[in-house]
Amino acid sequence: MYDYDLLVVGSANADLVIGVERRPAAGETVLGSDLAVHPGGKGANQAVAAARLGARTALLARIGDDAYGRLLLDSQRAAGVDTVGVLVGGAPTGIALITVDPSGDNSIVVSPGANGRLTPEDVRAAAGLFHASRVVSAQLEIPLETVVEVVRSLAPGSRFVLNPSPPRPLPAEVLAACDPLIVNEHEAKVILGGVAVGDAEVGGAAFGDRPEDWARVLLAKGPKSVVVTLGSQGALVASAEGVERVAAVQVEAVDTTGAGDSFTAALAWKLGAGSSLPEAAAYAARVGAVAVTRRGAQESFPTAAEVEAR
Repeated sequence: MYDYDLLVVGSANADLVIGVERRPAAGETVLGSDLAVHPGGKGANQAVAAARLGARTALLARIGDDAYGRLLLDSQRAAGVDTVGVLVGGAPTGIALITVDPSGDNSIVVSPGANGRLTPEDVRAAAGLFHASRVVSAQLEIPLETVVEVVRSLAPGSRFVLNPSPPRPLPAEVLAACDPLIVNEHEAKVILGGVAVGDAEVGGAAFGDRPEDWARVLLAKGPKSVVVTLGSQGALVASAEGVERVAAVQVEAVDTTGAGDSFTAALAWKLGAGSSLPEAAAYAARVGAVAVTRRGAQESFPTAAEVEAR
């Protein structure tokens, strides 16, 4: 019996958000809206998103002993996340500088702060959390060596979900544990070695123009399953059983900040609850669709009832 449906290991940031009419070119200054401060970070976002949906969720992360850290702790606890694994101190809380244009698209620059001090030793010290968790989810806003230690700390029978963002090449040990590896187009290209679409051979398989091609080549690199997110075009899931498209839910986007995190959290929770990969991805697409109709990251994440009402 697991105490947690989902353990999220990852980043916790304060999101400093400014709305802009358009993002500036090099050397250009543009005026924006008033500054808004929201709790964020890919790890903290995933934990809140899962807890709001009803998952028993814990977070392993590191924050600073400062006002931003207290903001993040308050947000986690308000959502029902168990914060026993949230470590305090070592550096200031991480910061994400976010601009959002009128279409809802965003650009993000992250200063890792305390996230960069979440160490393999911290993971080993949290062994009890890993053994109590059905699914473990991670991202790459924490050190890669810490993610490697997460993989080594997985309990027998648990499932590992990875969104490699910001993307970087991954060691075979991490790729082999992913079930699934969740990537967008940019992340897929980086993990496949930065090759251009349509002009290279990767791992012996043609890396073509279609997401189906990317997914097949990614699978050949070792993950047990792969999910490619395609924005307004939905998603694609791939495993040894085949490749399948998942339709998007059409909405008018207001702010895409955190939408990918809500997708990953929902998918991880549903997989742990016994859903198939296509079923979990279809549900996650509905969750992400609700999130993009609201501003902010964690504030935008829906409850299960709100998803069902769509």
